[in-house]
Amino acid sequence: MNGAPTLGLPRWPAADQALVDVLDLFPRSILRDTLPDPLLQQLIGLSESVLAHPESSPDASAKLAGQLRQQRELRPDQPGVQELSNNHLLPACDRWIRHVMDRQPPQGRGPWVPGRYRLQMIDLWLNCQTAGDYNPTHTHGGSFSGVIFLKVPPQINANSFDGQLCFHGPEDWHIQSFRTGMAHYVLPVPGDFYVFPAWQPHSVMPFRGDGERWSLAFNVVAAPGVPPTAMQQPAPQQQPLGNVSLSSQRPTAKGF
Repeated sequence: MNGAPTLGLPRWPAADQALVDVLDLFPRSILRDTLPDPLLQQLIGLSESVLAHPESSPDASAKLAGQLRQQRELRPDQPGVQELSNNHLLPACDRWIRHVMDRQPPQGRGPWVPGRYRLQMIDLWLNCQTAGDYNPTHTHGGSFSGVIFLKVPPQINANSFDGQLCFHGPEDWHIQSFRTGMAHYVLPVPGDFYVFPAWQPHSVMPFRGDGERWSLAFNVVAAPGVPPTAMQQPAPQQQPLGNVSLSSQRPTAKGF
């Protein structure tokens, strides 16, 4: 019937609609960047060498959450590793700190202002994932973690969630109660890397088909009270801060 009101649906005056706003509160900051192609190719070459001679690199799978074909630790003296750490990953962590702290009241920033902290790479390892492999929801120790995508099979694409990285929110995803923002999927693209707080829950979906999905993962510690000149690499006499992977059982400290 023309002019009949719609039952159960409030009718808002047009003037009021201009005043309506929706706030998406409590964001989680995740940094995304891309490696230069020469460094990407160097890291792919390093990964090829490590996977061809796995006995030469420590097995990282025992201390990590992933159910993957291989997880191998990398060393700072291997090709491209120090450039990756010093020129890209540690500056990205520093950029994350500045982004977040600039949005806080000055009196609430504590030591996280330039000149009052340093960043140290603790772990860097290679993940080789094949069909059916996955990484369950987990977190890391330390301050920051991240992933660098090196190689992705063509069937991992935007048409499905196969092989994608997932960031999880503080509550379970449940669309019936409108908790729809609790899972954010990232399509892996070679050269892209992501940096996030170590407490951020994340997982990797399995994929189907041939090929291998290669990525690097890392842990970084932010240590207050030390000038940023120590960010590049600890001096020989310094004691490394130690391995802070969540499931690490190694008795000795290790650092870059």
